[in-house]
Amino acid sequence: MRPAVKEQVQSLGARFVELALESTDAEDKGGYAKAQDESFYRRQREMMIKVVAGSDVVITTALIPGKRAPILVTTEMVEAMQPGSVVVDLAAERGGNCELTRPDEIVEHKGVTIIGPSNPPAMVPYHASQMYSRNITTFLLHLLGKDGAKQAALVLNSDDEITRETLLTRDGAVVHARVKELLG
Repeated sequence: MRPAVKEQVQSLGARFVELALESTDAEDKGGYAKAQDESFYRRQREMMIKVVAGSDVVITTALIPGKRAPILVTTEMVEAMQPGSVVVDLAAERGGNCELTRPDEIVEHKGVTIIGPSNPPAMVPYHASQMYSRNITTFLLHLLGKDGAKQAALVLNSDDEITRETLLTRDGAVVHARVKELLG
């Protein structure tokens, strides 16, 4: 339910489902999704059952870094869908957003197909490689700073949000807050 996701979904020609739920703290300062409490997910599921039941295709993508994917589509919701409908669970690698997802399997449940690929980029390796190389090039040019290729060394400015959120270690110590937390 991060605000940036709506624009991303619409840019692909899909319809973004908006629910009347307060989600102002749905993302951290870096734009990553944050886990919500169980009462939030319960209210979300109550509102979603009608939306899911009226959909021919449901695509889920909700992931929280370092955590199991939240269940957004329950068995009850799938059973309310028309036979021939499809759920594509792009969060399958972390357990899935659909209760019936089994990673890397196609599940048929009461006429509804649930697809749970755990590594979608591997299904389109050429384009995934192009996107990856473009992202790495852009990232390295960012680290080189304003002078770009004229500069001999990378600039690791911890005040820069991109650098700070991608730097895991420095001088032999873990410096990334989320990784430190996961390591205890």
